[in-house]
Amino acid sequence: MKTLQRTLTIVKPDAVKRKAVGDIIEQFEKNGFHILAMKMLEISKHQAEQFYAVHAHRPFFNSLTDFMSSGPIVVLALEKENAIADLRKLMGATNPAQAEEGTIRKKWAATIEYNAIHGSDADETARFELSFFFAGYELAQ
Repeated sequence: MKTLQRTLTIVKPDAVKRKAVGDIIEQFEKNGFHILAMKMLEISKHQAEQFYAVHAHRPFFNSLTDFMSSGPIVVLALEKENAIADLRKLMGATNPAQAEEGTIRKKWAATIEYNAIHGSDADETARFELSFFFAGYELAQ
């Protein structure tokens, strides 16, 4: 039996500014992801801190939350079999210098910090992240 999995992805401010949104969404669709919901918004520093609270003790936390609150982002709820692993493979390595050809980060990321895209890393994380940005009724079936 095939089991569909949901995940959240964010097109980060750097990629929005570079007009990469359409290309990135096209990559999701070409790779079999079903878009359940999508919206563009800006988040405050406080909201970014809440979203990335798991990284609060990390040295990059302040710069990450500054960056994520620096401009518009596009959040998407995606679904497919193995959505989390497949999205992470499509995204590429966090450091674009180490990302494989054909990945989103290889094409659109500038640096390890300005790396174009976020994706959930596990089922539990995906559930939290999806509920952070979307109410259940906002997810298409």
